[in-house]
Amino acid sequence: MTSSDDSEYVHDPSEFDDGSTADEPADEEWLEDPDHPGTADREFGLRGWILVGVIVYAFIISPLAIVFWPLDVGYRFALLILPLFPAVILATTAVWATTRA
Repeated sequence: MTSSDDSEYVHDPSEFDDGSTADEPADEEWLEDPDHPGTADREFGLRGWILVGVIVYAFIISPLAIVFWPLDVGYRFALLILPLFPAVILATTAVWATTRA
């Protein structure tokens, strides 16, 4: 299965540049002039308050709903399904709140 044809791809590292693009500086530039953490966008804003509201819902309102759930309606629903909704909402909101466009 070996071929003596020279037209096959051969990896040559010298053909590639240092890996930096126009948007990203090279590694050496980051070491010489690093960005100060104070220049990062760390605004709490609306996304933070929405996340706080979802945390309050997930850790206070949802457990109270489970505690006060009527026994004759279905306790299995209260123990399995009621905690699932806040967990999914909290996970998706946390990802949304921490990503920046």
